[in-house]
Amino acid sequence: MLPIIEASELKSLNKDSYILIDARGFGNSRERYEQGHLQGALYIDLDELAAHPENPAFGGRHPLPSLQYFTALLGRLGITSQSHVIVYDDKGAANPAARFWWMLKAIGHQKVQVLNGGLQAAVKAGLTVTTDVPSTPEPATYQAAHDFTGMAVLEEVSKAVQSPDNIVIDVREAPRYLGRTEPLDLVAGHIPGAINVPYISNMNAENQYLPAEELKANYKKVLNGKQPEQVIVHCGSGVTACHTLLALEQAGLPGAKLYVGSWSEWSRRDLPVGTEEV
Repeated sequence: MLPIIEASELKSLNKDSYILIDARGFGNSRERYEQGHLQGALYIDLDELAAHPENPAFGGRHPLPSLQYFTALLGRLGITSQSHVIVYDDKGAANPAARFWWMLKAIGHQKVQVLNGGLQAAVKAGLTVTTDVPSTPEPATYQAAHDFTGMAVLEEVSKAVQSPDNIVIDVREAPRYLGRTEPLDLVAGHIPGAINVPYISNMNAENQYLPAEELKANYKKVLNGKQPEQVIVHCGSGVTACHTLLALEQAGLPGAKLYVGSWSEWSRRDLPVGTEEV
């Protein structure tokens, strides 16, 4: 199963064959959800996909919750390990949709897809938008295959940026990477040695993912002969980076790791800061 599903494909599926998740979750997203969402979609918020540490210097702004917490959340959504889950947001999967996809994959879930182009593409394809909030699903028990996998910790990143055998990709916009602006964290700049491949390069002008073959060609150039397993991807707080991990998987290049703490952790640990292009 490809990790990205087109709106036309979703439209043709039996509505009883999948669980649809609206993951626009941050800011006033609950209000936006109530003002209109895809029929049958259940709401989740970014806050539900992260723990809330007292000190972001240890884990970043959006560290992973415990496995127990996450599986309980899935159970409340009626999701089991056999469910076909389809998730969307309204930011081209750059926010919680890709994070939710990655978290499910990281605990061994097989049938999970992200809607290409999100809510906008669904509306354009003629899928039903409603203000009716679905009834609470029948609770389920989610049995994870294993704890979260596919992560890199700060110490591993520190070694990787100094090794010719690894690539560390920073997916933030170039001005943040170069330290010209920093709207969210305390220090501007990037991890020295990390290269900048902004997540927006995964998308076309309509905010949809590029075709798989084009993504593959683009990332083959970035990898320059290295395997995806030698790659660590990060962003500001471990959310947007999942957009690029999704692109790599769609391109047939799975195996890269997520640095969950990302710049929000690194920049709070009195570590070196880069402001020039690598």
